[in-house]
Amino acid sequence: MIEIVNLSKRFIGADDEVHALRNVNITIPNGSIYGIIGMSGAGKSTLVRCINMLERPTEGTVLIDGVDVGALSEKDLRDMRKKVTMIFQSFNLLMQRTCLKNVCFPLELVGIKKSEAKKRAMELLEIVGLLDKANAYPAQLSGGQQQRVAIARALATDPKVLLCDEATSALDPKTTHSILELIQDINRTLGITCIVITHQMSVIERICSRVAILENGSVVEEGEVSDIFSHPKSAAARHLVFPDGDPEVLAIREGEHRIRVVFNGAIATERPLIAQLAKDKGIEASILGANTKSIGEKAYGNMLLGIMGGKEDMIIAKEYLESVEDVIVEEVFEDAQ
Repeated sequence: MIEIVNLSKRFIGADDEVHALRNVNITIPNGSIYGIIGMSGAGKSTLVRCINMLERPTEGTVLIDGVDVGALSEKDLRDMRKKVTMIFQSFNLLMQRTCLKNVCFPLELVGIKKSEAKKRAMELLEIVGLLDKANAYPAQLSGGQQQRVAIARALATDPKVLLCDEATSALDPKTTHSILELIQDINRTLGITCIVITHQMSVIERICSRVAILENGSVVEEGEVSDIFSHPKSAAARHLVFPDGDPEVLAIREGEHRIRVVFNGAIATERPLIAQLAKDKGIEASILGANTKSIGEKAYGNMLLGIMGGKEDMIIAKEYLESVEDVIVEEVFEDAQ
């Protein structure tokens, strides 16, 4: 387990002091895929570099399986970094080395025999689907292939944790999808804890189980991905989940009652729920706005409905919609929108 406790990082410049991280507290379970998301400048990359002490925090503690990483000697810290490896947006491959030799490199650094290093590197290239590119150079590969080599190299020392710092940001959507599938497969088959740093909510929804949202160096929201997608509480979360904006802006009309329907993993996408409400109960609801999306076969997000038939009809509609599993309904008042 990785525990980040009261972590802060300040950079002191010639004229001012920049607070990159402010009192960050996160717990990451072993074997999970954990997302850390925020806009540019939120502190994401600083946070991930503090986990393996490439950046020393100004205050606070990073514990990995109960060990205070910041208190380790330089030798022990080097040993720790064999178990907490990292991949980057820019791949960081050695361009003068073949793919095979890139993967061998960290093994050679720790004194593994060349024959054993080569055998292990070939196994890893097979895992990432690039065994046929062993003797190719990075310049001969696509961006996605280069990232696969970088992943193979990161796995060479049998790590327990893989830090992915914007690992798909330089890739097209199709290649991004394949790399995320690879990370998910590595997590599932090897049991490696993966920490995914990104500014793309699509990456989080694709593979992460939990997510922390950073804004101005602080965690403004943290929890299960499905919970945050279905009902984001902070302004930063709402902006990331629904970048087109929240539709709840119109004033409530006289005689109108409003309800917010929250889809928290409901299998409701194939059922015309609002039309069925009108058919079964004779209650017509106006869809005033909707921010929903599907993750797998389940629906997440929320929908704002206007009902003009009076409070009794609103209560009937609320009870009807709540009868659907994983659908939450709440009345919306004008001052609470």
